[in-house]
Amino acid sequence: MTTLIDGTAIAATIRDEIKDDVARLKAQHGITPGLATVLVGDDPASATYVRSKRKACAEVGIESFGYELPATTTQDELLRLVAELGQRADVHGILVQVPLPDQIDEKTALDAVPIQKDVDGFNPANLGVLGVKGQRPVFAPCTPQGCIELLDRTGVKIAGKRAVVLGRSTIVGLPVALMLLSRDATVTLCHSKTVNLPSVTREADILVAAIGKAHFVTADMVKPGAVVIDVGTNRIADPTRKSGSRLVGDVDFEAVKEIAAAITPVPGGVGPMTIAMLLKNTLLAARRRAEK
Repeated sequence: MTTLIDGTAIAATIRDEIKDDVARLKAQHGITPGLATVLVGDDPASATYVRSKRKACAEVGIESFGYELPATTTQDELLRLVAELGQRADVHGILVQVPLPDQIDEKTALDAVPIQKDVDGFNPANLGVLGVKGQRPVFAPCTPQGCIELLDRTGVKIAGKRAVVLGRSTIVGLPVALMLLSRDATVTLCHSKTVNLPSVTREADILVAAIGKAHFVTADMVKPGAVVIDVGTNRIADPTRKSGSRLVGDVDFEAVKEIAAAITPVPGGVGPMTIAMLLKNTLLAARRRAEK
């Protein structure tokens, strides 16, 4: 019988743990973790995502500081704000929401976040040590960290397993591959130039799909008994829905669930874990400040 990996339930458990830890940090050190969110422009999806992050902060006792800047904001103006937030003692984490307007270089803006406050884990220095055994980044990127947490909390053994990751983005694919490697999995990272992809994915005990194509992974690409982590979030037309569309993953869920040992749904799988890991990183940043 296939196990449904319920990211919503696991994320709720993690948030409860964080809430207790935040209260303990306040009581012992008088420190309230603080997260600053910076939104430039009026992209609806980004605005919704930032609101959900701020709501999650409030639920666990983390203070959030919201900065909503106009779409005409210059790169220098954004960098000045990030620098100011970097100096504030009550701000332990800084999140610059992407995408950014065309006049702002995304890499420059993200790299400007001080590494000790880079709770999104996007700093290249964090990425560079992810796969180095015995070393840990200042912060692991949230979505890849959420994938690993799902495996751990579902009792999936990583060490010694064959893992295949579809997608090599620096946001998900590459870091999750490095994190699996650091946990002693044998990892293959696939991309658009991979030859005979189905034969590669069928080798996987753990298959992570982060390619950004709806229902790309079909049942014939999956090894029976594999654990499938679907990171994809794709909107497709659905006339039966009031909105006219619905969210699906990179995996053909209905077909693949018949042969996988465990699988994450979309929505309700990896998605809730991303925000839970953001909260966890913000708490970690505040705890490090308390220790200093």
